[in-house]
Amino acid sequence: MTNRFIPLKRIFCVLGFAFFGIAFGQDFGNGILFTVNNVQVPTQEFVRVYEKNYDLVQDESQKDIDNYLNLYINYQLKLQEAKQMGLDTLSSYKREYNSYKKDLTQVYLSDNKVTDELVAEAYDRLLQDVKVTHILIRVDENSPDTINAINRLKELQPRLKSEKFQKLKTELHNGQTTYVEDLGYFSVFKMVYPFETVAYNTAVGEVSEPFKTRFGYHILKVEDKRTSRGEVTVAHIMVANDHKDSLYTPMERISQLYEKYMNGENFEALARQFSDDKASAANGGKLVPFKSGQLTSPEFEDKSFSLQNIGDVSPPFQTEFGWHIVKLLEKNPVEPLNKVRPELEVRIKRDSRSQLIDVALIRELKKQYRIKVKEDYIDYFSSLLNEEYFNRSWKIPDNLISEEELAKIDNHTISYKEFAVFLENNQTNYFRKEIPFDEIVKKEGDEFLNIQLKEFHENNLENINDDFAHILKEYRDGLLLFDLMERKIWNEAMRDTVGLRQYYENHQAKYLTTKKLEGYIFSDSEKGKLEKIQASLSDENSLKTELAKVQNSEGNLLVTPGPFETDHQLLPAGDDFESGVTGIYEKNGSYHFLFITKISESEPKSFESTKGRVISDYQDFLEAEWLKKLRNKYTVTINEKELKKIKKSLGK
Repeated sequence: MTNRFIPLKRIFCVLGFAFFGIAFGQDFGNGILFTVNNVQVPTQEFVRVYEKNYDLVQDESQKDIDNYLNLYINYQLKLQEAKQMGLDTLSSYKREYNSYKKDLTQVYLSDNKVTDELVAEAYDRLLQDVKVTHILIRVDENSPDTINAINRLKELQPRLKSEKFQKLKTELHNGQTTYVEDLGYFSVFKMVYPFETVAYNTAVGEVSEPFKTRFGYHILKVEDKRTSRGEVTVAHIMVANDHKDSLYTPMERISQLYEKYMNGENFEALARQFSDDKASAANGGKLVPFKSGQLTSPEFEDKSFSLQNIGDVSPPFQTEFGWHIVKLLEKNPVEPLNKVRPELEVRIKRDSRSQLIDVALIRELKKQYRIKVKEDYIDYFSSLLNEEYFNRSWKIPDNLISEEELAKIDNHTISYKEFAVFLENNQTNYFRKEIPFDEIVKKEGDEFLNIQLKEFHENNLENINDDFAHILKEYRDGLLLFDLMERKIWNEAMRDTVGLRQYYENHQAKYLTTKKLEGYIFSDSEKGKLEKIQASLSDENSLKTELAKVQNSEGNLLVTPGPFETDHQLLPAGDDFESGVTGIYEKNGSYHFLFITKISESEPKSFESTKGRVISDYQDFLEAEWLKKLRNKYTVTINEKELKKIKKSLGK
């Protein structure tokens, strides 16, 4: 909602009416504390939310069990009203609830231990840059040339280790099946995870064993490792190699611009006028921050990181793009783990290493649930596949034993038909490939069963995880209450302009201006000095004389002109002020007195000036009246025996 008197929906649903959260009090068994319209509210649920919110409650009266119970009953009355109105059946409610449930479920569908290990690994790698050369032989993962590629790379291992890199590249690199590349320095997340892992686990000067990525098979040599240089922000002036100015070569032009800077001209102004990098020129040459390995020009990176002090400017240097002058704007080392952890977690979940989290989760789920898989399903489905599968034209045969049980997870049955649909949908992955059918069925079957296991776990989370169940209930109920309050109270208070105005007229005593004092406050650390000034003040003429003296004097005496509201930090407590000179009082480590020339008493504020507060108060009034009606509409029965048990247990 955009109206400032209505809370933001998601915040409201999470915080509710201070009745939400996860706490684990004493075990009260299956006792029922009260019923609302025959809907039972367990004792344990009430104690849980009471204990959770006890230290959060600002109003001490709400810590009283009876008062808190009254508020909790009001909360339950509203829930019953929302359900009777059918708010939980609305498509908008279901859509928002399911969206939140999906987001929350993802938080619980991970292995925290593996995630922590991956975060620690990523941070360690973030602290170090590694310089690598490599040889790649492109091979499709299902190609029979796999063994040939591995053997060929084994033959090349000693050459990559000992021969000059450029010689190898000239001889072997063809840019199609074989790549010989100098990758320079890089850090975490810059390469695919398997490549990154081998690079960081290989010693400087050593060559790895052949390994596989999605691009094919590689060997790599680690040329160097160094401590990460962090992140740098620079501005630059560039003269492109194909600069159009016929009067100067690019080197001469950049030298001229460098001389202008050294003679006192503004770097940013020069960049705006003369830099050929138009994307950054408009911003004074400033580039977005970058780390090692992020730019395609190692020379530019090296020069940028070599600058030591903010404001340093490099002499002209050349890259493949042209000639540059670089100015250092900001330089930051790698931040501590606690600062970068959220970013690392997000990047891990987007990266292929997230599969390790899924593998760990599946492993744990297989321990948690009873899983039974039909032994001969691979043979059966292999017999159903044919060459059409490699042309994306395979259809589920009519004679499929659709209702046959393929697997069972606890009491959940998975049919042959479900797996057949999965196979049909995934045949695109095997377009124009010749793979044995039993291998396809085995691979797709494992993937299918893992997906089914995760879905079953998702659907079962609310039954097996108390944390998840409590949080989900919190949001489910909070969403209902938000919609209910919006319809019944918040919007009504703003629509009912007559009732709102009448409420203001009937409660004007609540909306008064603050009493104000006009005059001066005299302040000094020496009480005696104030006493002399105080004695000289008798009327406004003597006040003018004294104020003139103050303007021409030196010392600690301060005079603060009004008007002052009665809660001003320099005024004494109370509001029994009279015109004229007050007594001397001490406050905040100094002495003060007032010369009051006029007192403006409190008066009613205009409706427009206090409309926001009136709306808020009117909403509270409407809610209180509405709750009275709900108390009459629904029958509330309290189990006094359970209530006494709670009070005794909590010492209340």
